[in-house]
Amino acid sequence: MSDTQCMECGHAGEPGHMFCPACGRQARAPRIDWHYLAEQVRHGILNLERGFLYSLCNLLLRPGRLIRDYIDGQRARQVKPLTLLLVTAAAVVLVGRLVADGDVIGSTISAGAGLAGNPELAGSPAAQEATRTLESWVNRNFALVTLLLLPLEAAGLRLAFRGVGGLNYPEWLVVTAFLSAQGFVFMAAGLLLQRWIPGATAWAVYAAMACLLFSLAQFFAGYPWWKTVLRGLLGLLLYAVVQSLATAAALALYDAVR
Repeated sequence: MSDTQCMECGHAGEPGHMFCPACGRQARAPRIDWHYLAEQVRHGILNLERGFLYSLCNLLLRPGRLIRDYIDGQRARQVKPLTLLLVTAAAVVLVGRLVADGDVIGSTISAGAGLAGNPELAGSPAAQEATRTLESWVNRNFALVTLLLLPLEAAGLRLAFRGVGGLNYPEWLVVTAFLSAQGFVFMAAGLLLQRWIPGATAWAVYAAMACLLFSLAQFFAGYPWWKTVLRGLLGLLLYAVVQSLATAAALALYDAVR
């Protein structure tokens, strides 16, 4: 390949041109060296930091409007919702390892499977072992579990808000990603405060739920707020039911194959 030929599309350019007139990309890519890698890291961190800080601050201060802006197309200053979700999930895992010995979900699984309210079942050694195994797996694969559960939560909210807003399912996935990231911020804060404030993680869950409902009410501005709250609670209830069924099925599967 000649020195004037574009490395991307192969178009023959003119000497001295930095960008290809055919595809618009850099005609000759720089060699990968330490300077190149340092620039890529700096550029990536700066871009993520700007969009991330903007999205995170607004997700706590004006969450519904932030999500509405993204849905309506005002996305230049925002970090992508999936990136925001994964970064906040990673923050929860990191905080959990630092202050809770890696336990970021507590007794969520046993409660979801009905073991907490069933002393006889909870006392079964097999049930306890299965619960510990599943909780350990979820703690180790928290980001993956988050991605797997996201479509279920989005489906529950979409069903609850059927006929309101005109959002399609992919748009509800985006909305749910923002709301889940918001919840992870409260979750990380609860884990940090748990050392000094007993029950902080439980209060964090309540605060996250309240903020979620506030976000939806702000997102659907113009629609009666109390109807939004009721529909939001219905969506969370549908999601909780499906999540509990999935948890019980996972425990039963583990018991069957072990």
